[in-house]
Amino acid sequence: MIKCKLNYLGSKFKLLDFINRAINDFITIDGAQCADIFAGTAIVSQFFAFNNAQKVISNDLEYYSHIIAKNYLGNVEKIEYKDRLNELNELKGEKGFIYNNYCSAGNRLYFSDKNGKKIDAVRLKIQEWFDKNEIEENEYVFYLCSLLESADKIANVASVYGAYLKKLKKTALKELVIEPSIPFFWQDFIYDSKQYSCECYQKDANELIKNISGDILYLDPPYNSRQYGANYHILNTIAEYKNFNPKGVTGLPQYNKSDYCYKDEVSKSLSELISDADFEWIFLSYNNQGILSFKDIKEIFNSYGEYNYRYTHYKAYKADNKRDYKDDKTCEYIHILKKK
Repeated sequence: MIKCKLNYLGSKFKLLDFINRAINDFITIDGAQCADIFAGTAIVSQFFAFNNAQKVISNDLEYYSHIIAKNYLGNVEKIEYKDRLNELNELKGEKGFIYNNYCSAGNRLYFSDKNGKKIDAVRLKIQEWFDKNEIEENEYVFYLCSLLESADKIANVASVYGAYLKKLKKTALKELVIEPSIPFFWQDFIYDSKQYSCECYQKDANELIKNISGDILYLDPPYNSRQYGANYHILNTIAEYKNFNPKGVTGLPQYNKSDYCYKDEVSKSLSELISDADFEWIFLSYNNQGILSFKDIKEIFNSYGEYNYRYTHYKAYKADNKRDYKDDKTCEYIHILKKK
């Protein structure tokens, strides 16, 4: 079954039933060509594949997301991974980039020292295997995805990586264990390899949209001013494992910035994307706390075809459970367009 292993703000995992109902009111996923171009953890992309989409296009500008998508969507054939995974888990730690910059040695506390060194050792070993042609690209993606999701479980953060906690929390004190990130294809899913295909991209959505087409386009862009490149920079740093000079208290690298996070840019960007989209049906997830209002989106969608919407309420994420929130419910809309 589809699982979401990352502690990921904005994940649509718990809203999949709602998304499914909204889409199926208008078009059947089975046999359709579907695109998810702000994929994040690729949960909706996986959902399309699990529901027998003929083709799935998954895209996100962040590299960690690209690795996750390639693993869960592209790794349809089983990998014999147990021996190498055991080898990774038996590695002794090394003082590498993560330890030196994101543990106590770097005056940052994203990970315990032991776990930081273990992350470095595992990441270096995966790269060594690949560089020596001991593993294929699909195996490289599998082990790297497994490291990312396992490291996330013992990270010393409240949710996102925009900041670390001042003291190591209980889960951050646990020893890092690399658990396999197994695609549902390997388990209980029967698929026709002649029918299913996937394409995974790491591109700007507004550029990619000019070169793809299909039946169903699902959009889940950022809702607010928080940039995902900053919020999840540690995952990118582990995945890319490039040398750079971390900036500021939180050790930020240079990161991707989305126009969808800027009030002055978002309307134009969304309108251009819809205009360029060569898809019959477009479904946009957006909640009532976003930069764009319901009216803004309705006006944009009405300009390009027949508009409809669905909505549901759910409990909002709380960064601080002790804080008194006046309104802890969020209204999630799916804006629906049948394009002219």
